[in-house]
Amino acid sequence: MIEKAFHGGKIYWAWISALCVAVVIGLLAYLYQLREGMWVTGMSRDVSWGFYISQFTFLVGVAASVLMVVLPLYLHDFRAFARITVLSQFLAVGALLMSLLFIFSDVGMPMRILNVPLNPTPRSMLFYDTIFLPGFMLLNLIIGWAMLGAEKRGEPPRQWVKALIYLSMPWAIIMHTVTAFIYAGTPGRGFWMTAIMAPRFLTTAFAAGPALLIIISAIIRALTRFRVEERAVQKLVTIMIYALIIDLLFLGVEYFTAFYANIPQYTETFQYLFSGIGDNRALVPWYWCMNMAIAVSIAMLCTPRVRARGPLLVTACVITLAGLWIDKGYVLVPAAFIPNVFGRIMEYPPSWVELTISLGVYALGSLMITALYRVVISIREEEAGLAVKSTSL
Repeated sequence: MIEKAFHGGKIYWAWISALCVAVVIGLLAYLYQLREGMWVTGMSRDVSWGFYISQFTFLVGVAASVLMVVLPLYLHDFRAFARITVLSQFLAVGALLMSLLFIFSDVGMPMRILNVPLNPTPRSMLFYDTIFLPGFMLLNLIIGWAMLGAEKRGEPPRQWVKALIYLSMPWAIIMHTVTAFIYAGTPGRGFWMTAIMAPRFLTTAFAAGPALLIIISAIIRALTRFRVEERAVQKLVTIMIYALIIDLLFLGVEYFTAFYANIPQYTETFQYLFSGIGDNRALVPWYWCMNMAIAVSIAMLCTPRVRARGPLLVTACVITLAGLWIDKGYVLVPAAFIPNVFGRIMEYPPSWVELTISLGVYALGSLMITALYRVVISIREEEAGLAVKSTSL
């Protein structure tokens, strides 16, 4: 089936070429970082985690959101999700590939990655994340490919595939919970030390994944004959609305706890994010945009007219995705280091090196997702063509 990824029209190959160019540019930037050292990034002694770890955090959530498609299909027999389940699983594969590459970019010397398997530390949450992430990526690749092969042959999936599907459900929750524990279990960072960090991670993931799937489905619909059932899209919208409302509730709880208790260790970072401290206010507009994006997206998605019209729905999903990316993919990580434990404020702007490497990583992940999607769409279009022929006969 993989040979189908090497067939496509002009738009397909133009997109592939653009992604390859971006990958090469990102690789050159990474080689420059490797030669010069991590000083070329915007990170410092005060802000030791930055853009790379932020992207890792956001993308793990995107991968975990596959649960919102797999669970309704296999536990509740919601057949409308049957046509997009493989798409969500391959999206998880690409997202986890990018997550691992962002960790790879953040550690500096590549050989440091070997410290994890050679010197395992079971008390570290990072140790478990290095197990769950590759494992979940492999699970979804095997499941998606096996399901696609069975569909192509017109056969039901084998029992071992179903066993892997049921295994992947708790795996997704545990994987993202462990990612949240990396932050919530870090002492000295009041911004992260909250008991609802893991629930917030899961709710934002369950909103970001469906939003991205709806956007991708709209793009595929515009460029191919592949169609996603409207019932499936509306169910994804429903999941998004509930997840966003719960996330908004969690945000309100965080704000109340921080400001009402008025404990400096917890309030200073929120004060910096909302109004800045002195002349330091680099993340203030980003944080306000995040809060407004979540509120606006909820209002839009709760409007029947928006849900019923494709362009408006895609716009609402883009706003949702932008707000959640600002939250997990930009603000969450560096904000916890501002101010530092000594009260010093060192703001964090990502350097051009970080942004260029990140562009390359996203391009490589998109390249993998595009190739896998091309296989899925080709098979589905062949099935649609055969159905049309049999009907006409």
